[in-house]
Amino acid sequence: MTNSITNLFNIQYPIVQGGMIWVSGWKLASAVSNAGGLGLIGAGSMYPEVLREHIQKCKKATAKPFGVNVPMLYPQIEEIMNIIVEEEVRIVFTSAGNPKTWTSFLKDKGITVVHVVSSVTFAQKAEAAGVNAIVCEGFEAGGHNGREETTTFTLIPMIKQNVSIPVIAAGGIANGRGMLAAMVLGADGVQIGSRFAATVESSAHKNFKQVIIDLKDGDTQLTLKELAPVRLVKNHFYHQIQELYQQNPTIEQIKELLGRARAKKGMFEGDLDNGELEIGQIAGIINKIKPASQVLKDIVEEYNTVKSSL
Repeated sequence: MTNSITNLFNIQYPIVQGGMIWVSGWKLASAVSNAGGLGLIGAGSMYPEVLREHIQKCKKATAKPFGVNVPMLYPQIEEIMNIIVEEEVRIVFTSAGNPKTWTSFLKDKGITVVHVVSSVTFAQKAEAAGVNAIVCEGFEAGGHNGREETTTFTLIPMIKQNVSIPVIAAGGIANGRGMLAAMVLGADGVQIGSRFAATVESSAHKNFKQVIIDLKDGDTQLTLKELAPVRLVKNHFYHQIQELYQQNPTIEQIKELLGRARAKKGMFEGDLDNGELEIGQIAGIINKIKPASQVLKDIVEEYNTVKSSL
């Protein structure tokens, strides 16, 4: 399975594991890379020295390429970027910010840069900034998301006809059928988050993993648009948000309810009532916790089987 994405990252399959906060540590990233995909360490929930430790452990656990996902709103972004350079990470995915800010800095160090976008406009800006590829992410995805609520399968062809660099599709893809559909629409590869969150190597709490495999369609919702849109499981905390909205709250009141470390409390510590539980709509078809290598193998086998049957 050779194409522009496998060539860009020097990997076997054009499958990227999402760099999810509180979920994507070195164990998951190395397992995905060892299985032929591209594993990503999620820097968004790590202090700089914690990230350094994860990078070093990932290097020891795999000889294959892996990368780091960096939300550019991170408060210690300069320190994070310097650590990435010092530790000789060769691939960086950036998100939640202007790609112009760090792309040249990283590329000057020989690092491959990919930026996550949720619209055609931002895809074109990312290409103009010089990134090597883009991830087009539809609002089906878990975690922080685009305000436009554009779906993945409408976004892929629109972005594909407006940029000349490789396009990786994300949001609502968890199996081989989804991957094939994305590729037919023009994607060169796929990025998968939710399916890898429910794996043995995921650093998510076991309570959260159980929630993922229990979810049905309609059990998540995009909310908190006034701050940064995020897709959440409809738990007690989510319903508190909805009750607050009935009172036409100020931004300050919403921030007060959100507080600090909600995502850590839910996804990493396993507080299913008061934590922020971020997961994609596709969780409705995830029904078993598996090793990451098995997940990747299943995706590739289904992709090939369905493609050959058409």
